[in-house]
Amino acid sequence: MMRKTQRLSDSQMRVSYLEAGKGATLVLIHGVGMNAESWFPQIEVLSRHFRVIAVDMPGHGESDAFSRTVTLRDYVAWLAEFLATQPESRFAIAGHSMGALITAGLAITHPTLVSHAIVMSGVYKRSDVARHAVLQRARELAAGNAQLDSPLARWFGDDEREVALRKQVGDWLQQVNVQGYAAAYQAFASGDEVYADRWSEMQCPVMVLTGELDANSNPQMAYAMAAAAPQGQAVIIANARHMVSLTDAGRVNEVMLSFLTAPGTLGSKTKELAGVTHASR
Repeated sequence: MMRKTQRLSDSQMRVSYLEAGKGATLVLIHGVGMNAESWFPQIEVLSRHFRVIAVDMPGHGESDAFSRTVTLRDYVAWLAEFLATQPESRFAIAGHSMGALITAGLAITHPTLVSHAIVMSGVYKRSDVARHAVLQRARELAAGNAQLDSPLARWFGDDEREVALRKQVGDWLQQVNVQGYAAAYQAFASGDEVYADRWSEMQCPVMVLTGELDANSNPQMAYAMAAAAPQGQAVIIANARHMVSLTDAGRVNEVMLSFLTAPGTLGSKTKELAGVTHASR
């Protein structure tokens, strides 16, 4: 695995990313407060089958932050600009949380770039109560009045095996650029509505994956997204929470690989027959 950087031609922003493996390219985009290293279980396994690129979002890891107020559309445009620097013309894209919103936005607005989309622990048409809570946290972050690691209690259970993972994620949250975190969270707070009514335009196969116990990126949202996409399926990981890519990496890797390598992935299925899978731990 190698750490690389790329200077974007239009914005001149520096993008940092991890790269491993050979073959068709799979791009991984993390959530707010994380960095490319948070995909380490997926990089280890999936790089045996693909050229895997895990990207640091703007203002996260070693990537430059935006120098202005931005929305989800700006993060989608940023990813499209980064992909334009790569030798391929088409990519499989997987995103977690905020990265899931970016993935869906890219698949909808740049359909020729995306061969497969994996939307993991994403949000979709939040309830009024949930929207109020996330907007309030966005305001607190912007004002510097929020604890960056406060979501850990929701993201992890009390299982002893998750203690080390919780500590690692907590360390990443403490290392993040506060302004980059706040900017991304502001875009995340309102991002669930930006492309929500355009999922029917998604031309590629899409797998919507979430944890059974993820209260904010809940299974009902996953079912709704999968049903809205012409070639959608939902995968629910039993007993898992928000950081499912870490806590249940084995099962996540298995379903990701199956989805990405299946011949004609969901190509013959109509919107009405969108697959729904319950994946066990």
